[in-house]
Amino acid sequence: MRRFVLSPWSPRLTRRGWIFLAVGLAFGLDAILIDHRDLLFIAGLLVSVPLMGLFHVMLRPGQVRVGRIFRPSIVPAGDDTVVSLQLRNLSSRPLDGASWRDPAPPGMGLMGQSAPADQLLPALERYRAGPETGPDSVRLEYALTPRIRGVYAFGPLLLGRRDPFGLAVREHPVGQSHDLVVTPRVTPLATRGVSVTRSDGSVRDLLRSLNPTSDELIAREYRPGDPFRRVNWPATARHGEIMVRQEEQRSNPEARIILDTTLNSHGAAEPARRLDHAFELAIEVVASIGVYLLDAGLKVQLLETGPSQLVPGSGQNLGGLGGDAPLVCSAPGGDRELLEGLANLVPVAAATDVGVGPGFGGSLPTFAVIVGLSEADAALFASLRGRCEPAVVFLLDSVSAVARAVLRDAGWRCIDVRSSRDIPAAWASGLNGRVDARETSETDSD
Repeated sequence: MRRFVLSPWSPRLTRRGWIFLAVGLAFGLDAILIDHRDLLFIAGLLVSVPLMGLFHVMLRPGQVRVGRIFRPSIVPAGDDTVVSLQLRNLSSRPLDGASWRDPAPPGMGLMGQSAPADQLLPALERYRAGPETGPDSVRLEYALTPRIRGVYAFGPLLLGRRDPFGLAVREHPVGQSHDLVVTPRVTPLATRGVSVTRSDGSVRDLLRSLNPTSDELIAREYRPGDPFRRVNWPATARHGEIMVRQEEQRSNPEARIILDTTLNSHGAAEPARRLDHAFELAIEVVASIGVYLLDAGLKVQLLETGPSQLVPGSGQNLGGLGGDAPLVCSAPGGDRELLEGLANLVPVAAATDVGVGPGFGGSLPTFAVIVGLSEADAALFASLRGRCEPAVVFLLDSVSAVARAVLRDAGWRCIDVRSSRDIPAAWASGLNGRVDARETSETDSD
């Protein structure tokens, strides 16, 4: 049997309207039983008034055009944005007595005031040609503070109409939906005394801090006439002959970030809420490191362990380690591209029996952020160690002790991250070569 379901935009009685209807029916039944005509008249009046209210609200409140602007349209989680609505009456008759409501999408985790409930819409005159500043237009604004990253569709706006007695109500959707992009939080990271600019010198200093053996990349054999102040003593000691630093610098220094986006690496017994929190923390770690490296002038490759969501397309189902093209960001504008990509990232199921693809690339400074690893995945990461210099992995609490031991034995620099407050100390530990970011946090707090 097919079930009949009313549309959410159908007219309906309010609580007062249902009370009128129930009392009217009760009076009508009582009037029939006792044969009281005066009471029957009252019952008919009580029943007819709500029905007339339903007929009244079935009339559309007119043709209205709605424009929606977010200021800003891309907002970090936890920051404020202002929703600005521009309404204009396009019908030939005035619009008054209507209410408006702009429901917020679920899952935003709104702080403070959310999207307002039913509000009275100011009266709008009939349509008049000209700019949207006349009596036929109105601007409505309210503030939002989303806490959870994502891409959220706002709209359509709901215009409500009530009868004069408040017995019936109907809402009409008007306008189109518009997306608000909520990006992950970015934690400022310490520069360790390095001037984070896009000049060649600061990039070179940052590369040296990331990779202690990078002197070999900018060294050559001594030639007659080279000043001794350019002698590269560490490279000289390693090669057994005098080496000097070259004038040429790397034109496009790069770094690689690997983000764990797969589900089948996590234990089945792991609580879903804990995994959700760990994944959100991993996103924040990646965003903070990525923005820091981009501000320093590096080109950043972001790889996902699961099928690509950042660079979708046919054949992008092997994961970044298996050969999917990474998201490549560079300044200027790379930070926005990175954060917008991370805003809509979700955990996915990994492809089965996928190893390291030939397109993984050569040796680069690599920062991995891991939510959970199986023994097979840990062995896969261990095999990547030779292509990562330095190889720094940020481990969340959901990573097993077995996986940690495999990574540490392979030469990965393992850093624990428990909360957002650990991110600056974890980054400093990764550059300094320390093992545990929590030790740094405790030292700083003391």
